[in-house]
Amino acid sequence: MTTEPKANSFRSAVLSGTIGRHDELVAAKKKSRTQRTSRDLTDVAVPRQEIRSSNQRSGDRHRLNGENAAIRIGRRKRDVELINVSGGGAMIAGTLPLKLWDSVELHLGENGQVECVVRWIRDDRFGLEFAHETRLDCKASEREALLKDVLARNFGDVAFELPRSERTRKVDLEPQIDAESEQRIARRHPLIWTGVLHHDYQSSPIRVRNISTTGAMIECTTPVRVGTEPLLELSDAISVSGTVAWAVGDQVGFAFHSPFDMAQLAESLPEVAPSEWIRPGYLDAESGTESPWDPRWNRMSVGELRQELEGFMKR
Repeated sequence: MTTEPKANSFRSAVLSGTIGRHDELVAAKKKSRTQRTSRDLTDVAVPRQEIRSSNQRSGDRHRLNGENAAIRIGRRKRDVELINVSGGGAMIAGTLPLKLWDSVELHLGENGQVECVVRWIRDDRFGLEFAHETRLDCKASEREALLKDVLARNFGDVAFELPRSERTRKVDLEPQIDAESEQRIARRHPLIWTGVLHHDYQSSPIRVRNISTTGAMIECTTPVRVGTEPLLELSDAISVSGTVAWAVGDQVGFAFHSPFDMAQLAESLPEVAPSEWIRPGYLDAESGTESPWDPRWNRMSVGELRQELEGFMKR
């Protein structure tokens, strides 16, 4: 029967110089803690103490599974699969008659219409880039009056001229056949409305993608729960209560509790869209080209917008 050494025997042997007489205190070989049959680290099971409760892959956090949406091509509406949505665009899949630089309208839900341009095509997948400006969904006359008020309040020093274009004279002569172009007037403005969403005991900066009297589509990088009733603050003087109707990626459908007066937007200072815009990473990876938005879509400057509105309103 072997007697176990005392706990301090090794220390005593070292201090007394008799360590050589106590070989039983020194381990001759190190015992293996793993089986040598494992070929590499992937063969060794590592127990996880807790499960992953969220998607930690920040570069892929907007990828969706089984999400559907609709896209309007001209006057036709088609159902598509929504694969990826980010702050600046979306990836969709479907059998669609689209070409590069085509203008389409993506429908994500109620008040979720956003104008897009086709940035790249690969098999049955399409990369869409969202329009810069905040879309104002109201009658053309209301939109024009609102934009004129915004320019007068916030951009009064912008120089402009008031020529009467051929298009303006044509509208004077044939107003009954110009309904479609009237709906397009002033839609390609460069103004972006932003605000703050107060929700879940926090405040998150947002960008208004689309707004009407009944609701808005906002872009919020902080997760927002469907069914909650946050407060949307567009300025110190404008706060709108509503309910989160849907959320897809960064895009959130916000239904107002009471009709919103679009004219109030004039009290909120918008930002001017930059000439160059940072696109989502997956758009760059797929297309590998510079943004075609400005040259292809001919977005107005603030001065050009004011010139068109003043000339058009004087007809």
